[in-house]
Amino acid sequence: MTDATATTAGYDAAEEFLDRQSPIQRLQGILHAYPWLSPAVVLVIALIIFSSITSLFAQPGNLGTITQQTAVTATLALGQTLIILTAGIDLSCGAVMVFSSMVMAKLAFDQGVAGLPALFLGILVGGIAGLINGLLVTRVNLPPFIVTLGTLGIFTSLTLLYATGRTVRNRELADELKWLGKPVLLPGGFTITYGVLVMIALYLVFAYVLRYTAWGTHVYAVGDDPDAARLAGIQVNRVLLSVYATAGVIFGIAGWVLIGRVNAASPNSGIDANLDSITAVVIGGTSLFGGRGRVFGTLIGALIVGVVDNGLSVAGLDEAYKRLAIGTLIIVAVTADQWIRRARA
Repeated sequence: MTDATATTAGYDAAEEFLDRQSPIQRLQGILHAYPWLSPAVVLVIALIIFSSITSLFAQPGNLGTITQQTAVTATLALGQTLIILTAGIDLSCGAVMVFSSMVMAKLAFDQGVAGLPALFLGILVGGIAGLINGLLVTRVNLPPFIVTLGTLGIFTSLTLLYATGRTVRNRELADELKWLGKPVLLPGGFTITYGVLVMIALYLVFAYVLRYTAWGTHVYAVGDDPDAARLAGIQVNRVLLSVYATAGVIFGIAGWVLIGRVNAASPNSGIDANLDSITAVVIGGTSLFGGRGRVFGTLIGALIVGVVDNGLSVAGLDEAYKRLAIGTLIIVAVTADQWIRRARA
């Protein structure tokens, strides 16, 4: 058999296999290739439902508010995505974010540090916190769930001790720390903030990094199969350490976005941030088992969380319905992920 004949036979076999696939199997394959597709459909459905329930929801001012509220969760969820792509999880992300924001604010207000150095030191604290998590995971070989559950309590306590129960309010904040809260008016009366622009910029950067750089390829490889990645010559522990440290820096930036959003630095901010970030990642199509997902899906997941929260509030429904809706979405998303993963097998 010539090479040309063998190639033709191979194409015929592939076409025959595809022809034998049922519509469900084809859908399964599409969702596996594009994990952001199903959350995008959910987002569109949610927008249609809430717009039909009340006309207030679709007003440009309210949609701008949703976007601004989503900026904090989405920034936090970006760092969470990097970790979950490696089959890990970070329960301390919200605590790191709040701790970083308090460090920024109190360095500037209490210690007299200039706004810009205080900002960078706060982000550095986030990176160090992530590095600590990474060292415990890679050097001590502790499970990420246990490590970050412990550091959740540690960073929460450090925040309370460092803040001494005091909130640094708007007039006490350095201008550099409040900058992300400045409004940006778009056509049609749609208002966002600089914090939203910073969040979008971060997503664009990491979408490129994960798709087109060797580091991004290694992150997916480690999450998919760490043993195979190690055999392929990838320094698995080094990749994991870099992921946790990078995520910590992103959590520090999320602290800056948080200050801009609430115009204050409070030790009681971001109470539900840990859960919301994980929810956004899972609903966005990133697999909890690692190795599959896109940051674009996480952004859609964060928007879904923001839309459901705001839509229920505007409709005058009880807060319990938000928890019911989000909890249901999480279970559906994880079930769908299990079903989609079968396409690979």
